[in-house]
Amino acid sequence: MPIGCNKNYIMKSFGSKPWILPQPVLIIGTYDKDGKPNAMNAAWGGQWDMHEIIISMGSHATTDNLAETPELTVTFATADTMTASDYVGIVSGRNTPDKMDKTGWTVEKAPNVNAPVFKEFPMTLECRVKQKIDESETGYYLVAEIVNILCDEKYLAEDGKPDVEKMELITFDPVRHTYIQLGKTVGNAFSDGKQLK
Repeated sequence: MPIGCNKNYIMKSFGSKPWILPQPVLIIGTYDKDGKPNAMNAAWGGQWDMHEIIISMGSHATTDNLAETPELTVTFATADTMTASDYVGIVSGRNTPDKMDKTGWTVEKAPNVNAPVFKEFPMTLECRVKQKIDESETGYYLVAEIVNILCDEKYLAEDGKPDVEKMELITFDPVRHTYIQLGKTVGNAFSDGKQLK
C-alpha cells in the first residue's frame, strides 16, 4: 500500500462498463406507417444541446417507424408507470401486435408532431429527428430537436413550471438492473457553490 493511503479508501476497478449514473428511463413514442402507436424503453440518452437530445438506438420497431415518420415523443418513466415502462423495453412491437394494449396507457396524438402522447406520464417532449449518427443495420445515435414540451398541470409548481419532485421519476441502475425512484431536492444549482467563492 502506498505511503499515506488509508486502507478504508481503496478503489476497486471494474473496467469499462455503461455505468453513467443516474440514467433516465426514456419512453419513446412513434406511429407506424398505418398510424398504430408504439412505445419503447431507452436508457442511453440525454441532453445534446439547448434544444436537442441524443438517444442511442438499436434496431427496433421504433427505428422502423422513424424511417417512415421522423417524429417522436419522449417521456420519462415514473414509479406509477414502471411496470409497463419495463414491459415496452423487453417486448418488441415487431413481434407483439397487441403490445400497447397490454400497457393500459391512454394514447392521444401529440399536438405539434406526428407521434403519440401517453397520458399517464407527467411530462412529454415532442421531438423531430434532426440527425442519425453512425447509422447501420444495428442502429444509430439519434439526435432529435425538441419542438415543444407538454406537462400535465397537476405536476406544475406554484411558479407554473414543472415540479420534478411531484413526478416521482425513476432512474435505471445499470449496475444491478433495477429502477430507483428519484428523491427530494437537496440544493440549488448555480447558487449553492457560491458559498465557496
